[in-house]
Amino acid sequence: MPGVESPWMAAPGGKRIRVLLGKAGLDGHDRGVKVIARILRDAGMEIVYTGLHRTPEEIVNSAVQEDVDILGVSLLSGAHLTLVPRILDLLKAAGAEDIALVLGGVIPDEDVEPLRAMGVAEVFGQETSPEQIVTRIRELAASRPPN
Repeated sequence: MPGVESPWMAAPGGKRIRVLLGKAGLDGHDRGVKVIARILRDAGMEIVYTGLHRTPEEIVNSAVQEDVDILGVSLLSGAHLTLVPRILDLLKAAGAEDIALVLGGVIPDEDVEPLRAMGVAEVFGQETSPEQIVTRIRELAASRPPN
């Protein structure tokens, strides 16, 4: 929907919400992240997908270069408590702490609160509906300070 202006898909300053989706580490399953990419795209957001097997450095560098509002990382490998702190440290080092980090995939319930305490804006479990994901992404993008 290029050129279509609508408040439901706008980030601060009226631009389209930009979301970067990445798969960190050795996880080779990408069906879920591709489904989320399509859901967000169909909701009017601009999506950048980095592909499989990316390092935290590659993901954060791409997020900064693409000037995204939201960084979504899909994790199925169980490495979230190792990879997420690194991603958050890299965002901070890049001066990009205003980019909201959201997670999805297989994340045990007992790890959700520690991840939020680290600075993760949202953790989407396997049972999260597409409508809930779209709504929360819009809320997070709307709360991002304008550039």
